[in-house]
Amino acid sequence: MAAQKLKRRLALPLLRPLAIPAVALLWGGLATSAIGDQLFAVVLSWVAVGLLGTAAGYLSALAAATTLATALLAGHWADRVEHRRMMIGADLARAAILLLLAGAWLLRGSPALWSLIMCVLVLAAGLALFRPAMQAVLPGLVDDMALLPAANALLDTTERIARLLGPGLVGLAGAVLPLVHFVTLDAATFIVSAAAVFAILRLRPREAPRPARAGHPLTAVLHGFRAVRRHALLGFVLSISGVLNGAWYAAYFLGLPLMIAHAGITGPGGTGLAAYGLVISGYGSTNLLTTLIVGNRAMSRRPGRVIFTGNLFLGSGIVMLGLAGLAAPAPLLLAAFMGAAALSAIGGPLQDITVAALRQTALPRADLPAAVRAFMALNQAGTLVALAASPLVFDRLGVARGVTLCGAIILVVGACGLWRHAGTEAAVGQAPR
Repeated sequence: MAAQKLKRRLALPLLRPLAIPAVALLWGGLATSAIGDQLFAVVLSWVAVGLLGTAAGYLSALAAATTLATALLAGHWADRVEHRRMMIGADLARAAILLLLAGAWLLRGSPALWSLIMCVLVLAAGLALFRPAMQAVLPGLVDDMALLPAANALLDTTERIARLLGPGLVGLAGAVLPLVHFVTLDAATFIVSAAAVFAILRLRPREAPRPARAGHPLTAVLHGFRAVRRHALLGFVLSISGVLNGAWYAAYFLGLPLMIAHAGITGPGGTGLAAYGLVISGYGSTNLLTTLIVGNRAMSRRPGRVIFTGNLFLGSGIVMLGLAGLAAPAPLLLAAFMGAAALSAIGGPLQDITVAALRQTALPRADLPAAVRAFMALNQAGTLVALAASPLVFDRLGVARGVTLCGAIILVVGACGLWRHAGTEAAVGQAPR
């Protein structure tokens, strides 16, 4: 009864899933760990660029390769483990490796390259195990499929809020808090997330793990590819996901910090890291606003229009980011970067929330972990190729021109998708069992 009363009080559709205690716990845990992730991502990007220059892209490429390998090879084993227990294990493993990195950093006085590599490996593998399990758990927590778009948007806000708050916290606190303790904070947030999922285990009966399909370790992810390809729109989105993710990652996590460092831009506290944090916070501001808007709307009957319009926003903003690096006057460069980032950030929620809800309503629930792993595999394959190639491209073209090229690629891909699938309709109802 208490949950029913709370639902009536929550007028915004986006907030209604919070009336379900298990969803509220999941959201709280994810929000905490997502802020920690953003703290660490900004610090890692900055430290790696300082240690390796343009070769820092290879460290990010290693993360992509690890996520790809885990998605391809571990699904056969992961499907045997109850999803929530898998989430807890992934969180605790990531907390442990971050604490190891922090300890090594404190002992040496600076981060060792080997510790960064170990951290990248474990964090990437943990993400590849956690996310498919979470996507499979969510429909069972929500029960009412009409709430799935709002529930997905609600969980999506955790990353969007983190992109807004996390880098800003780096910018504000970086001058007084040693960088190593941002790593310690990230470890603590994973422990909080694991505790939240453990509480969900106590609230809801345990789900029996489905027996893994017999065959080669690649069987599970190949099944996911087949399941997604049977749906025309999802199949097309899957086929372009690697290109989009690779171009986005190369632009924001290699190109942007390099442009800031080369231009000598500083933010609060007089550091380039603070400036980088401010730009990512500008990205997070419209990212979160768009998530709130999309999450308060019902699933579109023509999801292709929403998805590929999002790609156009993303590509346009990244093109403007590169053009700002080429032509903006030095006093206006930081503001230009923030404005371009804010424009591009509109695109993420338009695609991510729509695709997540479409997967959960169009595909059988038993196929969801494998389908999510298929998307992760292609996303990371694209990121791996882009980050392996981007140091050479940035060195040849110049960083700002390379970033502009990344945005142009996204624009072309989004325009092709809009041309092919703008009119594709999707039935929205109960998820297949």
